[in-house]
Amino acid sequence: MVLIVRGELRLSPGKAAVQVAHAAVLLTRRAEARSRADLETWLEEGQKKIALRLETLEEMESVERRAARAGIPTVWVEDAGFTEVPPGTRTCLGLGPSATRVLDPITGELPLF
Repeated sequence: MVLIVRGELRLSPGKAAVQVAHAAVLLTRRAEARSRADLETWLEEGQKKIALRLETLEEMESVERRAARAGIPTVWVEDAGFTEVPPGTRTCLGLGPSATRVLDPITGELPLF
């Protein structure tokens, strides 16, 4: 599972952590319905999660398009707007859970959060 935080928003560490957690939960719930086998494999292998950072929404949308073409599940976290950003702001993009060999060609060179 890869979780990408939108850097240009300059979220506080706590806010970023919560956004990443939202993405992980959404991806897990989606995997329960979409591919139980992939979910079970991911759970049995330790629930690997990688947190990355891209500066702009445009960069994140590009990654989303590449992931979708590769058949990788994606999810956006849009903030409710109660604290640091306006309602509906896309704060985090989640991908997976998928095998490392599938994710790495798309996210392997992106900077860690």
